Amino acid sequence: MYKKEKRGQITIFIILAILIVVLVILFVFVIPKAKMTTTFNDKNPQAFIQTCLEDKIETTAETIALQGGSLAPEHYFTFNEIDIGYLCYTNENYKTCVIQKPLLKQNIESEIEDEIKEDVVNCFNALRESYERKNYDAQMEVGTTTIELLPKRIVVSFDYALTVSKGQTDRYDDFSVILNNNLYELIGITNSIVQWESTVGDADPRIYMTLYPDLRVDKNNRDDGTTIYVLTDKNTENKFQFASRSLVFPPGY
Repeated sequence: MYKKEKRGQITIFIILAILIVVLVILFVFVIPKAKMTTTFNDKNPQAFIQTCLEDKIETTAETIALQGGSLAPEHYFTFNEIDIGYLCYTNENYKTCVIQKPLLKQNIESEIEDEIKEDVVNCFNALRESYERKNYDAQMEVGTTTIELLPKRIVVSFDYALTVSKGQTDRYDDFSVILNNNLYELIGITNSIVQWESTVGDADPRIYMTLYPDLRVDKNNRDDGTTIYVLTDKNTENKFQFASRSLVFPPGY
């Protein structure tokens, strides 16, 4: 009786082991290929590029927004374990700050472009290879990438052209990625606050929250005279935060 029970337990363990191996094979080999198949449509290469790049663009824009408009700020204040760049700064007391990035929107567009350029190349190469796996003759003309922060969206345009042939020849040259994102609006409000910081040395968050009911502005004053502004869209929870040091009075003044 004992031997039969032991054999039964061994059989169960063997079956479980086989199931685990099958699941591992599915997750490692089969499922990823299935996803690639469903995301590639030889009649809609635009959808492939959108899917391939949208997460990278969104993550890059979010990181830049949390770090004061830069992926790697050189002059920053560390707040909540994040290095937040100064957009207005003076190291002198009694003086208003100097704007550090007068072309903030353009700087951010340039940073996004630099950060995603390798991914852009990889995605377009993957698109060409997807056609070749379906026995197309595929020729790619490599071009430039343009980032535009526009009202309520980020538009990334690619000056790439793809020509594919299999029986007939088709040419695709209208590639872009469009993301719903209000970074444009947050930058505009940020620029206004920075102007206040540079002229009168302080900005009142209540003014902006009255003008923009969907906006929350948090103002965090630090011991060294630095102010951390955090702008939050109440609907999307999108944030833009930056540091300023302006019109600082010495201790005991």
